[in-house]
Amino acid sequence: MATNEHAPLGGKLVTGPFLVLFVVFFAAVIVLTQRFAFGLGSVTHLSDGYPWGIWIAIDLIIGTALGCGGLVMALMVYIINKGEYHPLARAGLMTSLFGYTLGAFAVLIDLGRYWQGHNILLPWLWNPNSVLLETALCIFAYIIVLMVEFSPAAFERLGMKEARRKVHRVMFVFTGLGVLLPLMHQSSMGTVAVLLGHQISGLWQSQLLTLHFLVTALTMGFAVVAAESVLSSVAFRRPFETRILSRLAGIMAWVMLGFMVIRYLDVIRVGALPLAFEPGVQALAFWFEFSFGLFAVLFLLPKGNRTNPRFLFLGGMMMLFSGFLYRLNVYLIGYDAGPGWTYFPSFGEILVTMGIFALHIMLYLMCVKLLPVLHTVRSERRQRAGAGAPAE
Repeated sequence: MATNEHAPLGGKLVTGPFLVLFVVFFAAVIVLTQRFAFGLGSVTHLSDGYPWGIWIAIDLIIGTALGCGGLVMALMVYIINKGEYHPLARAGLMTSLFGYTLGAFAVLIDLGRYWQGHNILLPWLWNPNSVLLETALCIFAYIIVLMVEFSPAAFERLGMKEARRKVHRVMFVFTGLGVLLPLMHQSSMGTVAVLLGHQISGLWQSQLLTLHFLVTALTMGFAVVAAESVLSSVAFRRPFETRILSRLAGIMAWVMLGFMVIRYLDVIRVGALPLAFEPGVQALAFWFEFSFGLFAVLFLLPKGNRTNPRFLFLGGMMMLFSGFLYRLNVYLIGYDAGPGWTYFPSFGEILVTMGIFALHIMLYLMCVKLLPVLHTVRSERRQRAGAGAPAE
């Protein structure tokens, strides 16, 4: 691919929205300072019954799924060889890098003895029977892979042509790992939930959780790519990428429909459907999750809707909300530690989560303005002429 196919946006970096995000992030840093100085109990509502809260459920379990845009793009561009999606690949890789790096940081701040976090890299301390070990090692390795996959953007910006050329020689290895590793650890996140057994409501507990988590990683990854593309087009006054997104949206709409059929038939199979009609938070969360998924399919399945940026955005957001709520339901809302145990996140926990997402957006804004991440906008005539041309 020619190096001039991507270019930095340029423009003013510190804007009003950027400053608002920085204030949120700075407030989170203050809370984190207290956490590292005085322990988890000083800022969280965690307990023996609920040893993990939103820092794991949202920042890691959901945050890494939001970072699966790189996985979706790698599958489409390099594995299925659909070069037409290449303009979206670099932005997808960048969001994956940020999502996974910040998710790993969330694990670090959630560890009681965070100073022993490096033990995961010491083989003589491993428990080879632990699914958490496999998940942690895969995430660590995937972050390194993402750094390598995204490095050509930095090399282009710095004019390091030789370094970029050498990386491209071995990129096929990292591309393969970039597909394999997230498939492994995303499914393993579902396996962790399977091990919790009866503590998870029958509305979500299933032997198919590994498959469900894998599919939601794909749907949420696409949703982030679609939403990011539409929002960046609006924010930076760029042409909408509907030609590219519409075909990808068609594929993901069928994936979402298949997931919903398997997921809800499984609820019926295990006899858990009556739980959906019992009054309570779990039943309400179940129907919200179902509704978001249904609206995603209704928005994206009709071919005419997929050429409309509004429907692409709404469908992507519905798909994102459905996956977001599904994972939150499995790890928190649908989880019952037993009599006497309750959990609701503290203000400090919520603020840290907001700060992590604020940092993610800040990094995105910085990178698209300073690095060649977004593809170069061409004239409409040239776009039409090159629509059928193969990617370089």
